[in-house]
Formats: sequence, structure tokens, C-alpha cells
Amino acid sequence: MMRLAAALVRAATLAFAIASTSGAANAQAPATGVKPIVPDAWQGEAYRPRPDLKGLRKIRFITDSDYPPFHYYDEVGALTGFNIDLAQAICDVLSVECEISATNWSSLMPAIQTGEADAAIASIRITTEALKSADFTLRYYATPARFAAQVDSEITDIRPETIEGLKIGVAKNSGHEAYLKAFFPGAAVAAFETSEAAQKALRERAIDLVFADGITLAFWFNGAESGRCCEFRGGPYLDSRFFGEGVGIAVKKGDRTLVQALNYALEQVHARGTYEELFLRYFPMNFF
Repeated sequence: MMRLAAALVRAATLAFAIASTSGAANAQAPATGVKPIVPDAWQGEAYRPRPDLKGLRKIRFITDSDYPPFHYYDEVGALTGFNIDLAQAICDVLSVECEISATNWSSLMPAIQTGEADAAIASIRITTEALKSADFTLRYYATPARFAAQVDSEITDIRPETIEGLKIGVAKNSGHEAYLKAFFPGAAVAAFETSEAAQKALRERAIDLVFADGITLAFWFNGAESGRCCEFRGGPYLDSRFFGEGVGIAVKKGDRTLVQALNYALEQVHARGTYEELFLRYFPMNFF
């Protein structure tokens, strides 16, 4: 995966939606002239006030090490990636020292539960199961579901009535399969064991469309396995009932003070335009 990092950074796409709520009117105003480049769940002109950060001098972040371009070791062995730079931006907003270390995925939750780390920033999805082990910030990105077709396909108008009878590949027992059956009842759903198997079937023209995670599809489009066969068709789909609440930063259960500080920082990172800079740096191709 490390060797793929540079290519993924050039080719990957990210959907982000920072979910924020209104705060005091005297908080910092958004950066002027910043044009939104992706859908954003936050709406309004007021920002939450800076919380009481007394005693907060350092945040010990922990992350995974092998999920480029979100977090990975680069060619010189430095821990880098979108999540790493976002963690540093959060610390800059809060004016605290930032410590970021990597571990394996299975050790992330235990590390914050035992106090070895303060927060885990590793593209952790906010799920019912995850909330049993940790508290979470508001989401800092979410991934839309997207349709994909062969580049020479005449299928351009994606609606229940226009794709009736078409064979659409999905991963078996996934939220994408459930969504298709709920809202595209006339489609011929072809359930595969994995998303990769569905993508292979699309490349080989065994099916008409694939319905899957937008990030996964963007990686595939720009990788060797696709042969540049396919592209997005139709618009993005975001529905938490089927595709989850998005990704947040995990902290020890009950640490509401840190959650409030991180939520404030995420909001400010967005308001100041820093999030957009990171988005463009790591994910130049938009899949919304």
C-alpha cells in the first residue's frame, strides 16, 4: 500500500461533510471568498464560541498507518496523509501541542480507552457498534454512493424509471444493495461477494452499472485494474440509514470536554478555508 500512496494522492477523490451546529455570533466568521467545492452539512453564519481550554496543552492523536491517502508512511518513512494534516490543523486552531502516532487498526479503540492516546483520527465510521466503545466528534467527512458505467455507455439519466430492467452490480448484503431494492425496485440487482467482483463484471460488460462507495470507485477508475473502462453516472447519494453517519474522531467514552474542543476546531478548520486546502492537496478529483 505504501508504494501506491503517491498515485492514490494524485488520483483519489474525497467526499467531506463537516456537520456543525450554530454557535455564538461573536465567534470567528468564515473566511471570505472561499467557494465551497463539496456539499457541506453546516449551514449558517454563526459559529460556536471557543470552549474553555484550560488545562488542554497537548492532544495525543493515534491513527492507523496503511490507508493512503488518509494515513500512511511516505517514501522517506514519515507518517503523512489527509488525517495527519487535519489533526495538525486542529492542534493549530486550539494552540496546543500535537502528538500523532500510528498503530494497527485493532489497537485504536483500546488505546483511547486505556488513556494511551486522547483521540483516534483514522477514518473511523460512526456506527452503533463504534459508539459502544467511544464518543465521537461530529463527522468530518462522509462518502456518497455512486453509479458507474462503461465510458461508452449510453446510460446517462439515472432514475428508477430509466434504469428499470438494467443489471446493476452491488456488494452482497451491503447498504448499497438495500438502497437499490428500496428506491430502484425495477432494477435487476446482481449481488456479488465483493465490490471488486462487481467492478470486474462491469469492466467485462457482464452488467450495465455498478452501485458502490464513491471513494472506492474513484480509486478503481484511476487504477490499473479498471483499464480506464468506466466513469461516474448520475448524482451522489447520501443517506445515513443506508450508508452510515460518516467519519468522526473517536475519544474516550465520557470525555465531553475534548469532544467539544475538537468540534470547535473542526468547525474553525473549515471556516478558515484550511479544510478546502487539504481537500485539494490530497484529493484533486471531486466525486460528488
